[in-house]
Amino acid sequence: MRKFRPALAFAAPSATSLAMANASTPLADSLSEEIARRGPIPFRDFMACALYDPAHGYYGSGRARIGRGGDFFTNVSVGPLFGTLLARQFEEMWRRLGAPNPFAIVEQGAHRGDFARDVLAWAHLASPALHEALRYWIVEPSPQAQAAQRETLGVFAEDASWVASLAELPAFTGVHFSNELPDAFPVHRVVWRGDEWRERAVDFQEDRFVFVDAPLSTDALRAALAHLPAVPPDYETEINLAAPAWIAEIAARLDRGFVLAIDYGYPRAEYYRPERTGGTLSAYAAHQREPDPLARPGEIDLTAHIDFTSLAEAASTAGLDLTGFTDQHHFMVGLGQLHFTDEAANAQEIRAFKTLMHPNLMGRSFHALCLAKAVEATRLSGFQFAGDARRALSK
Repeated sequence: MRKFRPALAFAAPSATSLAMANASTPLADSLSEEIARRGPIPFRDFMACALYDPAHGYYGSGRARIGRGGDFFTNVSVGPLFGTLLARQFEEMWRRLGAPNPFAIVEQGAHRGDFARDVLAWAHLASPALHEALRYWIVEPSPQAQAAQRETLGVFAEDASWVASLAELPAFTGVHFSNELPDAFPVHRVVWRGDEWRERAVDFQEDRFVFVDAPLSTDALRAALAHLPAVPPDYETEINLAAPAWIAEIAARLDRGFVLAIDYGYPRAEYYRPERTGGTLSAYAAHQREPDPLARPGEIDLTAHIDFTSLAEAASTAGLDLTGFTDQHHFMVGLGQLHFTDEAANAQEIRAFKTLMHPNLMGRSFHALCLAKAVEATRLSGFQFAGDARRALSK
């Protein structure tokens, strides 16, 4: 589970903001010491520390907060309807697979566990057969987060199991689900200087972190850049190498079933359109955009949009079929037909549904991507109003 933000491209900090020293934090001190030893480090390494350092990282330390009093909203922040709608989609997936027992739901990026609770609660009340077959797995490396998830799940904690990584997950039949997860994977920041790509590294100068140019740090980064369309000089953007690798790792654990990922992003041609000169890298705290993504490492959230085309390409290489891609507006409308046709909706659910599917809120910024393995090609309800996925992602 991740967060909702406006779909804005990152704008380079102004001269005024760059002149301000980065606020000192415990993580800033250790990063500056590392840079003093190594020299400038790739932004990817800076972002990894800022988010996932176990003691001081924004996520690693448990500092991340969601909801009105936190730093960001997620789909789950809207209320239990999101989990209810996705539970209905999971039930349909289960039936498409022939109602296997066991049927695994693997959630990665579960934050405090609200989504898992909502899914398990719906299955318990509305689909006893699914609940009987269900095995709920949460992939969570943080012991503190696991404890918080168990507390949130309450009586449903006995229906769930935890692993620290995908590598620890047994092979499964079912669905891997993530809500706003790969947008938080550390990304490489790059710039086209007119004659070559350069990597944007982080240096520490005059008591502040600054971006500097450096050679490309990996062959994999160089290979990924070869797939980008032509862009103008001084064009800065991001390359997420972790997301395709993540898809391949999921595929290796999935015997039969689906991968369903919801996040904000674009097909490749839209992501790297020439006028998007600042990329999509963004920093947030207390629902406000931070002008400098290098400021206060460990205390603010860092994120970049997803190149969904790269995920589809990785899926194809890993033996997964692309079965659906659409914006959240159309995805929610499709799922709404599963939910609202057989029971009266209350006012609270109607408000939540409008928020989830509203084009100016979450409806257009977010997209749903569905992949499948060893499943007969058939359109799921969430994608019944979607266009051709391959065509959309080849644009």
